[in-house]
Amino acid sequence: MKVTETRLPGVVVVEPAVFRDDRGYLTEVWNQKRYDGAGLPVRFVQDNLSSSKHGVLRGLHYQWPAAQGKLVSVLHGEVFDVAVDIRLGSPTFGQWVGVTLSSENRHQIYIPEGFAHGFAVLSETALVLYKCTEFYTPSDEASLAWNDPAIGIDWPISEPILAPKDAAAPTLADLPKHRLPTVVASMPRGVRADQPSGISSPRTSS
Repeated sequence: MKVTETRLPGVVVVEPAVFRDDRGYLTEVWNQKRYDGAGLPVRFVQDNLSSSKHGVLRGLHYQWPAAQGKLVSVLHGEVFDVAVDIRLGSPTFGQWVGVTLSSENRHQIYIPEGFAHGFAVLSETALVLYKCTEFYTPSDEASLAWNDPAIGIDWPISEPILAPKDAAAPTLADLPKHRLPTVVASMPRGVRADQPSGISSPRTSS
Protein backbone atom coordinates (compact mmCIF):
# COMPACT_ATOMS: atom_id res chain seq x y z
CA MET A 1 0.00 0.00 0.00
CA LYS A 2 1.32 3.41 -1.00
CA VAL A 3 0.27 6.65 0.72
CA THR A 4 1.02 9.97 -0.99
CA GLU A 5 0.66 13.36 0.67
CA THR A 6 -1.09 16.14 -1.20
CA ARG A 7 -0.58 19.88 -0.90
CA LEU A 8 -3.32 20.04 1.76
CA PRO A 9 -2.24 18.86 5.23
CA GLY A 10 -3.94 15.59 6.14
CA VAL A 11 -5.41 14.91 2.69
CA VAL A 12 -3.66 11.85 1.27
CA VAL A 13 -4.04 9.55 -1.72
CA VAL A 14 -3.94 5.83 -0.93
CA GLU A 15 -2.97 3.20 -3.49
CA PRO A 16 -3.87 -0.23 -2.09
CA ALA A 17 -2.10 -3.26 -3.46
CA VAL A 18 -4.06 -4.83 -6.33
CA PHE A 19 -3.55 -8.51 -7.18
CA ARG A 20 -4.58 -9.27 -10.77
CA ASP A 21 -4.77 -12.46 -12.80
CA ASP A 22 -6.84 -13.81 -15.68
CA ARG A 23 -9.90 -14.07 -13.40
CA GLY A 24 -9.88 -10.38 -12.44
CA TYR A 25 -8.39 -8.76 -9.34
CA LEU A 26 -8.45 -8.68 -5.54
CA THR A 27 -7.73 -5.64 -3.37
CA GLU A 28 -8.30 -4.52 0.22
CA VAL A 29 -10.71 -1.60 0.49
CA TRP A 30 -9.91 -1.30 4.18
CA ASN A 31 -7.46 -3.01 6.54
CA GLN A 32 -7.33 -1.52 10.02
CA LYS A 33 -3.75 -2.60 10.75
CA ARG A 34 -2.35 -1.28 7.44
CA TYR A 35 -4.17 2.04 7.58
CA ASP A 36 -3.32 2.53 11.24
CA GLY A 37 0.32 1.99 10.35
CA ALA A 38 -0.01 4.67 7.66
CA GLY A 39 -1.31 7.17 10.23
CA LEU A 40 -4.93 7.13 9.04
CA PRO A 41 -7.94 6.90 11.37
CA VAL A 42 -8.98 3.44 12.48
CA ARG A 43 -12.43 4.42 13.71
CA PHE A 44 -15.00 4.53 10.94
CA VAL A 45 -18.62 4.41 12.07
CA GLN A 46 -20.61 4.60 8.83
CA ASP A 47 -20.25 3.51 5.19
CA ASN A 48 -22.05 5.43 2.42
CA LEU A 49 -22.59 4.20 -1.13
CA SER A 50 -23.77 6.52 -3.90
CA SER A 51 -24.71 5.77 -7.49
CA SER A 52 -24.60 8.62 -10.00
CA LYS A 53 -24.80 9.11 -13.75
CA HIS A 54 -22.42 11.01 -16.00
CA GLY A 55 -22.24 14.73 -15.33
CA VAL A 56 -23.54 14.58 -11.76
CA LEU A 57 -21.61 16.71 -9.26
CA ARG A 58 -22.18 15.99 -5.58
CA GLY A 59 -20.86 18.66 -3.24
CA LEU A 60 -19.22 20.44 -1.83
CA HIS A 61 -20.42 18.93 1.46
CA TYR A 62 -19.27 18.90 5.07
CA GLN A 63 -20.61 18.57 8.62
CA TRP A 64 -20.02 20.90 11.53
CA PRO A 65 -19.66 20.61 14.47
CA ALA A 66 -20.16 16.84 14.06
CA ALA A 67 -17.30 16.78 11.54
CA GLN A 68 -16.69 13.78 9.29
CA GLY A 69 -13.45 12.43 7.92
CA LYS A 70 -13.94 10.34 4.76
CA LEU A 71 -12.05 7.58 2.99
CA VAL A 72 -13.37 7.63 -0.58
CA SER A 73 -13.18 4.77 -3.10
CA VAL A 74 -14.76 4.17 -6.50
CA LEU A 75 -16.19 0.68 -6.99
CA HIS A 76 -17.34 1.27 -10.57
CA GLY A 77 -16.64 4.06 -13.03
CA GLU A 78 -14.55 7.21 -12.67
CA VAL A 79 -14.88 10.47 -10.75
CA PHE A 80 -12.92 13.64 -10.14
CA ASP A 81 -12.80 13.93 -6.35
CA VAL A 82 -12.12 17.22 -4.55
CA ALA A 83 -11.22 18.33 -1.02
CA VAL A 84 -11.30 21.97 0.12
CA ASP A 85 -9.70 23.25 3.33
CA ILE A 86 -12.40 25.26 5.14
CA ARG A 87 -10.72 25.43 8.55
CA LEU A 88 -10.53 28.94 9.91
CA GLY A 89 -6.93 29.79 10.79
CA SER A 90 -5.45 27.23 8.43
CA PRO A 91 -2.56 28.43 6.21
CA THR A 92 -4.25 26.58 3.33
CA PHE A 93 -7.76 27.94 4.03
CA GLY A 94 -9.81 28.04 0.84
CA GLN A 95 -7.38 25.91 -1.16
CA TRP A 96 -8.31 22.69 -2.91
CA VAL A 97 -6.88 19.47 -4.27
CA GLY A 98 -8.44 17.15 -6.82
CA VAL A 99 -7.66 13.57 -7.87
CA THR A 100 -9.12 11.07 -10.32
CA LEU A 101 -10.48 7.95 -8.65
CA SER A 102 -11.66 5.00 -10.70
CA SER A 103 -12.39 1.31 -10.62
CA GLU A 104 -9.33 0.93 -12.86
CA ASN A 105 -6.69 2.74 -10.76
CA ARG A 106 -8.30 1.64 -7.43
CA HIS A 107 -6.94 4.76 -5.73
CA GLN A 108 -8.55 6.19 -2.61
CA ILE A 109 -8.44 9.62 -1.03
CA TYR A 110 -8.63 10.33 2.68
CA ILE A 111 -10.23 13.68 3.53
CA PRO A 112 -9.90 14.66 7.21
CA GLU A 113 -12.44 16.37 9.40
CA GLY A 114 -12.59 20.09 8.66
CA PHE A 115 -12.57 19.78 4.87
CA ALA A 116 -15.41 20.06 2.34
CA HIS A 117 -15.77 17.20 -0.15
CA GLY A 118 -17.30 16.74 -3.56
CA PHE A 119 -16.94 14.77 -6.77
CA ALA A 120 -17.96 14.92 -10.42
CA VAL A 121 -18.82 11.77 -12.39
CA LEU A 122 -16.76 11.33 -15.55
CA SER A 123 -17.95 7.86 -16.61
CA GLU A 124 -21.41 6.77 -17.77
CA THR A 125 -22.21 5.77 -14.18
CA ALA A 126 -20.21 5.59 -10.95
CA LEU A 127 -20.50 3.80 -7.62
CA VAL A 128 -18.70 5.70 -4.87
CA LEU A 129 -18.04 4.27 -1.41
CA TYR A 130 -16.98 6.47 1.47
CA LYS A 131 -16.21 5.40 4.99
CA CYS A 132 -16.98 8.11 7.57
CA THR A 133 -15.46 8.85 10.98
CA GLU A 134 -18.73 10.34 12.28
CA PHE A 135 -22.41 9.53 11.85
CA TYR A 136 -24.53 11.56 9.44
CA THR A 137 -26.11 14.42 11.40
CA PRO A 138 -28.72 16.32 9.34
CA SER A 139 -28.66 19.37 11.62
CA ASP A 140 -24.89 19.74 11.09
CA GLU A 141 -24.91 19.17 7.33
CA ALA A 142 -23.74 22.09 5.19
CA SER A 143 -22.91 22.81 1.55
CA LEU A 144 -20.36 25.07 -0.14
CA ALA A 145 -20.73 26.39 -3.70
CA TRP A 146 -19.07 24.01 -6.15
CA ASN A 147 -18.07 26.94 -8.39
CA ASP A 148 -16.95 29.46 -5.77
CA PRO A 149 -14.66 31.76 -7.82
CA ALA A 150 -12.48 32.50 -4.79
CA ILE A 151 -11.63 28.79 -4.55
CA GLY A 152 -11.38 28.26 -8.30
CA ILE A 153 -11.73 24.49 -8.60
CA ASP A 154 -10.80 23.30 -12.09
CA TRP A 155 -13.69 20.88 -12.56
CA PRO A 156 -13.52 18.70 -15.71
CA ILE A 157 -17.20 19.45 -16.45
CA SER A 158 -18.66 22.93 -16.95
CA GLU A 159 -22.43 22.32 -16.64
CA PRO A 160 -22.91 19.65 -13.96
CA ILE A 161 -26.13 18.07 -12.81
CA LEU A 162 -26.74 19.39 -9.28
CA ALA A 163 -29.10 18.76 -6.41
CA PRO A 164 -31.18 21.87 -5.54
CA LYS A 165 -29.31 22.36 -2.26
CA ASP A 166 -25.95 22.25 -4.06
CA ALA A 167 -27.10 24.67 -6.76
CA ALA A 168 -28.09 27.14 -4.03
CA ALA A 169 -25.05 26.62 -1.77
CA PRO A 170 -23.25 29.77 -0.54
CA THR A 171 -19.67 30.72 -1.27
CA LEU A 172 -17.02 30.30 1.40
CA ALA A 173 -17.05 34.05 2.08
CA ASP A 174 -20.82 33.96 2.67
CA LEU A 175 -20.78 31.07 5.13
CA PRO A 176 -21.27 32.25 8.74
CA LYS A 177 -18.06 31.85 10.73
CA HIS A 178 -19.81 29.75 13.37
CA ARG A 179 -20.63 27.24 10.63
CA LEU A 180 -16.95 26.68 9.83
CA PRO A 181 -14.43 24.46 11.65
CA THR A 182 -11.13 25.69 13.03
CA VAL A 183 -7.65 24.22 12.77
CA VAL A 184 -7.56 23.14 16.43
CA ALA A 185 -11.10 21.77 16.54
CA SER A 186 -10.64 19.71 13.39
CA MET A 187 -7.34 18.05 14.33
CA PRO A 188 -7.30 14.25 14.33
CA ARG A 189 -8.35 12.57 17.56
CA GLY A 190 -5.56 12.32 20.11
CA VAL A 191 -3.47 15.15 18.64
CA ARG A 192 -2.88 18.24 20.80
CA ALA A 193 -3.09 21.73 19.36
CA ASP A 194 0.67 22.21 19.91
CA GLN A 195 1.59 19.04 18.00
CA PRO A 196 1.82 18.49 14.24
CA SER A 197 -0.87 16.21 12.82
CA GLY A 198 1.75 13.80 11.48
CA ILE A 199 0.99 14.59 7.84
CA SER A 200 2.56 17.74 6.41
CA SER A 201 2.16 19.45 3.07
CA PRO A 202 5.15 20.34 0.89
CA ARG A 203 3.12 22.82 -1.18
CA THR A 204 0.27 25.22 -0.51
CA SER A 205 -0.83 26.37 -3.97
CA SER A 206 -3.92 25.02 -5.73
